[in-house]
Amino acid sequence: MNTVSLKNTKMVLALVAAGVIGGASVAAIEAVPRTAHAAVTATTGPAAANANANAAPIGSIAPPDFSQITAQYGPAVVNISVTGTTKASDEDQGQTAQRGQREDPFGNDPFFEFFRRFQGQQPGQGGRGGQERETPVRGQGSGFIVDANGIILTNAHVVKGAKEVTVKLTDRREFAAKVLGSDPKTDIAVLKIDAKNLPVVNIGNPSILRSGEWVLAIGSPFGFENTVTAGVVSAKGRSLPDDSAVPFIQTDVAVNPGNSGGPLFNGRGEVIGINSQIYSRTGGYQGVSFAIPIDLATRIKDQIVAHGKVEHARLGVAVQDVNQALADSFKLDRPEGALVASVDKGGPAEKAGLQPGDVIRKVNGQPVISSGDLPQSISLASPGDKIALDVWRKGSEQQLQVQLGSTNDKATQVAANSPDASQGRIGLALRPLQPDELRQVGAPGGLLIEDVAGAAASAGVAQGDVLLAVNGTPVKSVEQVRAAVAKSDKSVALLIQRDGDKIFVPVKLG
Repeated sequence: MNTVSLKNTKMVLALVAAGVIGGASVAAIEAVPRTAHAAVTATTGPAAANANANAAPIGSIAPPDFSQITAQYGPAVVNISVTGTTKASDEDQGQTAQRGQREDPFGNDPFFEFFRRFQGQQPGQGGRGGQERETPVRGQGSGFIVDANGIILTNAHVVKGAKEVTVKLTDRREFAAKVLGSDPKTDIAVLKIDAKNLPVVNIGNPSILRSGEWVLAIGSPFGFENTVTAGVVSAKGRSLPDDSAVPFIQTDVAVNPGNSGGPLFNGRGEVIGINSQIYSRTGGYQGVSFAIPIDLATRIKDQIVAHGKVEHARLGVAVQDVNQALADSFKLDRPEGALVASVDKGGPAEKAGLQPGDVIRKVNGQPVISSGDLPQSISLASPGDKIALDVWRKGSEQQLQVQLGSTNDKATQVAANSPDASQGRIGLALRPLQPDELRQVGAPGGLLIEDVAGAAASAGVAQGDVLLAVNGTPVKSVEQVRAAVAKSDKSVALLIQRDGDKIFVPVKLG
């Protein structure tokens, strides 16, 4: 189990494969029984009568017949066993046996555990001390049959590093599986077994799924095959801080180690997602789980089956969220959209005329509420597709047509948001960059920040940063900065470059 924890018990992502290529033992977690019921509260009196008269009635909705869904589609859900080897030293094996998991060697880096996938628990990572040797490791996960001729969908992390993959059906038959391909970016893998006339699932449409709908998961938590759990959709289109472009479906379905790669059904018995991740303090289920939408998974599967690899569309920008301070700086009516912090040179976005400081508000007519909506939209497109972007630039709406590029390792980036600034003067000491400094920065202009105080310091601006633009307008002189600040009311947005990275920092004005 990918047991993951942070200091001060912060919630973190944990992949939910049970021992996938892992040698560490997994402690059993006692399940808490769930009771599905509908509660109806009645009120009396004149006020209640008036309120009830004005309110639209909400009917009592019974949960679906989970037993029928399980009986019909459960045989299409498979158990996946994986074996492999890893290099481990004697010292690492002993430490892993004692701790059950690797720890942050510095004790203060939350991202060490946050981005570590299950295979991070392998004995031998780090390779310190003792003689290294090949150590056999085993793990389990889930999957489901999408083609009667033996095509199976699962998570990429379930089969990562596997040397042998065995698929077990509900009728107890076992098959050696071939990994046709996997896509770590979306965490999708496709397997093939040599069998015919297999039971298959029915594929649904996640776009019509609504929060509050009943959903059902079937998988092998802790190795208990064909286990059924149910709950409701908590939210759709969740962006997770793991550099993923997947618009996750969030549910409260009990998902545990071994459920990874298993199907998520709607109330009509249609697969609408693949169970993939959980939020947890302990590594076990704590009420928040995430599934990959099946339409995205199907698109990835079709590419793998046809070509053995996956190509992802690329826009070529880094974007960040628009908070209230940035909305004020760019004269937006509400804090929504994806703020372009940087544009890749020669990329599709630059060729279409996209600029730093633009706020992308729609993609093909679909609203972009947060920055995470943009890479999710791009992830559903294909290289070469043309998309329409509604952009807010210098106080007016513009529309750009972009032909997407292709990349397997460079996606639309979401820049980290800076903390909100406090009240006060802007507090910057600036000087123009010298020609050699301009060449080093790689920008046509900008100002070196020699000292910082007040609101700018509180916002996270630091000495040595380079100021490239104010409210989306490039600046080359101190006078331009003063003029831009003078025109601003509540806040200004400073485009800062630091160590090659660019981000807009909102600074509130006193």
